[in-house]
Amino acid sequence: MSLLEPGLEMLHGLTGRRTYGVLPFRHGLGIDEEDGLRVSLRGAVRESAVAAPVGEDLLRVAVCAVPLMSNFTDVDALAAEPGVVVRFVDRPEELADADLVVVPGTRGTVRALEWLRERGLADALARRAAEGRPVLGICGGFQLLGEHIEDDVESRRGHVEGLGILPVRVRFAREKTLTRPAGEALGEHVEGYEIHHGVAEVLGGEAFLDGCRVGQTWGTHWHGSLESDGFRRAFLREVAAAAGRRFVPAPDTSFAALREEQLDRLGDLIEQHADTDALWRLIESGAPQGLPFIPPGAPA
Repeated sequence: MSLLEPGLEMLHGLTGRRTYGVLPFRHGLGIDEEDGLRVSLRGAVRESAVAAPVGEDLLRVAVCAVPLMSNFTDVDALAAEPGVVVRFVDRPEELADADLVVVPGTRGTVRALEWLRERGLADALARRAAEGRPVLGICGGFQLLGEHIEDDVESRRGHVEGLGILPVRVRFAREKTLTRPAGEALGEHVEGYEIHHGVAEVLGGEAFLDGCRVGQTWGTHWHGSLESDGFRRAFLREVAAAAGRRFVPAPDTSFAALREEQLDRLGDLIEQHADTDALWRLIESGAPQGLPFIPPGAPA
């Protein structure tokens, strides 16, 4: 802490604002992260995935680290399962030993599609689908698995050919879909949320969370569906069977409880290392009077 004190004093001198606390670093603090804009996740592995498997085998999940990735916390629920190893990849050879490949959401569906083609990952995904090896597309990842995309909103590229893996056509609407859907899949109750411009017209396959499934390729607009514990376990059993892995989901993993534990850990750090009385005063009364204005922006 003493190493930081000159910097804190400098901040006060430059801004006229005090520091209310410095939190120590803690390994394994699994708080939901912001959308990935410029941060490279290549090779990153979710730490909670190191827990020993319940069955005889691990289950390996490769997440395509597409540009402008959003809601990549969708895979945190997978990583919370003992024996599931989740890593982010950007090369086609890294899909070879994966039991499940996830194409996550993105704020740039067409750009992500181009990126997959540039890197050879599009061909690798098509081969996996043809071989009956599990692929899951979520939101933008679901959209680009379809036949084509009409986008005059996000990329303004008009008609763009998709990967053609799922019988889906997507049209981007100007108004975003913002819903909290609930339903049933694989015999289990599922809840999630939707936030997207793309409107999917499903032309075939088996119904799956308002999207569809063809063979072992699954697509849905529902973020957060894997946080439903019963559904996640059922889905992982399907993946393990298709991959020929003797993997058994843990019967008692509660993702909501694990998330609450992590939030409690963060709360404890704040309580121990921050001036919480001063923070409450800020929340209740606002900033102190007479603070100097700091550009850019306009003074209040």
